Amino acid sequence: MKTIALLTLSNVFMTFAWYGHLKHKATLTIPLAILVSWLIALPEYCFQVPANRLGSESMTTPQLKILQEVITLLVFSVFSVWYLGEKIRWNDCVGFLFILGAVFFVFAFKEPSGATVKPVAVVVKPEVGVLSDGGVR
Repeated sequence: MKTIALLTLSNVFMTFAWYGHLKHKATLTIPLAILVSWLIALPEYCFQVPANRLGSESMTTPQLKILQEVITLLVFSVFSVWYLGEKIRWNDCVGFLFILGAVFFVFAFKEPSGATVKPVAVVVKPEVGVLSDGGVR
């Protein structure tokens, strides 16, 4: 639960850093928008890094990432409606549902207890043989 709370706080900061300046395009120059965004993003890391550390104790890295993406979409949806005054369209909702499907596949299937995941190795061996022109390969 701490991981979800920290990821949510992190995403609130990052969403403002990435998209908050769009509401002020007429008054913020790009260099000033970059500076303000950077200053907002700095505290975001104070939440993101501990969230990833805590989360990695009970989740795999792909599970942690997919969780972060879902939280990002939820935070962004609220932000875009509340702060930017935009509407969520039906096709946005369909896209979000596909991402929720990804959450299901990442979290629903567990490795059997005691099983270890072995990396797949591909070994390429050159074939030795006689070529049609009499040469050796």
